Amino acid sequence: MRVLLVAYGSRGDVEPMVGLAVQLRELGAEVRVCAPPDFAELLDGVGVPLLPIGQPVRPMVKGAVTGTAPMPAAGLPQRAAALVATTYDAVAAAAEGCDAMVATGLFPAAAGARSAAEKLGIPYLFVAYFPTYLPSPHHPPFERPGRPFPPDVTDNRVLWDLDIENMNVLFGTGLNTHRASIGLPPVDNFRDYVLTDRPLLATDPTLSPWLEPADLDVAQTGAWFRLDERPLPADLEAFLNAGTPPVYVGFGSIPMRASEDVARAAIEAVRAQGRRALVSRGWADLTLTDDQDDCFAVGEANHHALFGRVAAVVHHGGAGTTTTAARAGAPQVVVPQMADQPYWAGRVADLGIGAAHDGPTPTYESLSAALKTALTPDTRARATAIADTIRTDGATVAAKLLLDTVSRERPPVPA
Repeated sequence: MRVLLVAYGSRGDVEPMVGLAVQLRELGAEVRVCAPPDFAELLDGVGVPLLPIGQPVRPMVKGAVTGTAPMPAAGLPQRAAALVATTYDAVAAAAEGCDAMVATGLFPAAAGARSAAEKLGIPYLFVAYFPTYLPSPHHPPFERPGRPFPPDVTDNRVLWDLDIENMNVLFGTGLNTHRASIGLPPVDNFRDYVLTDRPLLATDPTLSPWLEPADLDVAQTGAWFRLDERPLPADLEAFLNAGTPPVYVGFGSIPMRASEDVARAAIEAVRAQGRRALVSRGWADLTLTDDQDDCFAVGEANHHALFGRVAAVVHHGGAGTTTTAARAGAPQVVVPQMADQPYWAGRVADLGIGAAHDGPTPTYESLSAALKTALTPDTRARATAIADTIRTDGATVAAKLLLDTVSRERPPVPA
C-alpha cells in the first residue's frame, strides 16, 4: 500500500507527519511526503522521500511576522487561490499510484490536496493537531483576516456557521475556479470539504481532550510522536553535565520581532531565578547576549532526549513542543504568538504544569513572573504526574486506523 502525506506549513505541521510516516512504514506501507522544501533534511533523516510544494515557507513566515513582507487581508483570496493551484499540481503528481492521502496545514493547501485525491479517486483524510481547529459547540472558531465576527454574537454554533461564510468568501471562489479548470464540480462549503465529516485529531486525550457531545465525528488518536533516539551533540552534553539543569528557551519555527530583545529578556529572567539558560536559535534566530559560561546556544537537538534534563521549557506553544515537554515532565512557560498557541498556553495553565504568558511579547518582568510559577516544587510535581498519563502510541493508532480504513474501502479484487 502506498500513502501520501501532505503538510503545508511550519515544522509543527510536518513533524507529526514524520511520526506517522515511520509507523506506516513499519506496518509495511510505502510512504512519501509533500511539504515545503524547507524540510528536505528532516525527511531525508528518516529516509522518507520529499516531493516539495512551492517555495520555502520560512522567508514568507518571517516576513509576515516581522513586517518586512506584509500580507494584507485584501489580497488573501488571490494568494489562497494560488496556493490551491500550487498544492494541487505538486500533490497530483506525487499521489500517482497511491492508495490514500492524509493532509493538514493551511486550509487552501489542504483544499488543493483533497481535490487531487478526488481527481485520482483515492481516500483522503484530514488531521488537526489541536481541537480548536475543528467545529465544536465547546469553543469558537478563529477569526479570519479581515472578517471579524459581530461583537454581539457569542453562541459558538452561530459563530461556526459564520465561519463557513467567511471561508467561502476568502477561499471558496479560488478553489472552485481551479476545480472548474480540472473538470471537477464546485464546492458549496469550503471548510467542511477540507475537514471532511470524520477528521482525525492527533492530540493527547489528557493534555488536549475532544469534548463531547459535539456535532462532528472526530477520531482522536493521540499525539503523533516520532520517538527520536538521536544522541544530543557532545558540546550540549558537556553543558548539561557542567551544572544544574538549565531553563530551555526556544520558539521553534516561529520568527519573532526584536529577537535580540527577546533573548536578552529571557536570559536575564532565567539568571534572576538562579538558573542557567539553554537558548535554541530556531527560526527566531535567538542568540546569546554575552559569553558567560552559564548560557549555551543550541541549534537542532532531540527534544525527547533534552526536555527531561531541563528545569523548565520556555516556548511558543506549538502542539509538538507542548506535548513533548509534557511527556518529559518539564514545567513550561508558554509565550503564545499565533493560531493554536493561546490554546496550548491555556491548557498548560489549566493543568497546573506551567504558566501561560500574557501576550506574545516577553519582557524581563513578565518572564520572571512566569518562571517563578513554573519553577515551584508544586508545578514540577504536577508536571511529573501528568507526564505519566501522556500516550506515546498516537502515530501507531493512526497508522492502523488509516490502513484499516483503506482496506475496507478498496474494491474487491476480481476472481
